[in-house]
Amino acid sequence: MTELLQIKAVTKRFGGLVAVNNVSFAVREREILSVIGPNGAGKSTLFKLISSFLNPTSGEVLFRGERISGLAPHIVARKGVVRTFQETTIFKGMTVRDNVIIAHHLRSNASLAGFYLGTNTARRDEDEFGRSADEIIDFLNLGAQRHEIASTLPHGHLRALGIAIGLATNPTVLLLDEPFAGMNHDETVRTVEMVRGVRKRGVTVLLVEHDMPAVMNISDRIVVLNFGVKIAEGTPKEIQENEKVIEAYLGAEDETIGF
Repeated sequence: MTELLQIKAVTKRFGGLVAVNNVSFAVREREILSVIGPNGAGKSTLFKLISSFLNPTSGEVLFRGERISGLAPHIVARKGVVRTFQETTIFKGMTVRDNVIIAHHLRSNASLAGFYLGTNTARRDEDEFGRSADEIIDFLNLGAQRHEIASTLPHGHLRALGIAIGLATNPTVLLLDEPFAGMNHDETVRTVEMVRGVRKRGVTVLLVEHDMPAVMNISDRIVVLNFGVKIAEGTPKEIQENEKVIEAYLGAEDETIGF
């Protein structure tokens, strides 16, 4: 299986604090890989390094063999590595459909002036973006909410809209930031199936998550961080049986960590 992303000996220091320490792993094409770890383990920092919102102190991130560390985040997104945020990328005063249409502009052919002047290229883009937005909305079962204002959506639908915005950029790798956070059981089950559906579209998924039952259910492989260091990597079964992982989560109830 092709390795799309390679994280090579990545370290990030903030003054005297080492948030991520010499972490290496690869993300394979069309897999779902989860990064887990206790609070403060360095997961969020690692996500920012992969999506180029932070530059590593040392080490590098490669996408299809090309170094993307140090590039602007929007350039990395154009290349196909797209990070979703919990809710910050959503325009709360706009409809679901308009939010998804706007996200398509990352891959527009027309310039900003072209959209302002209404050129033929801009009109073609807008027509295509509308068709694509409707397809993504239907795929994620948001059709009934298509014309609702985003601020009125319940929590589960807001998360689905965040994923829709990510898909609108036509990603190769989609980085999901805690997609199951704050959900009840039924919402989590639906979102797990939604993420599996994203993978079926040919998108590779890398996620950071605290919901261990969901992680164990959805992941092909798991990377575990503790105090900024990778302490384990493997299948859900291998992670559940790893003594270092058990020790890192010591004190948490078994059902919480999926054991």
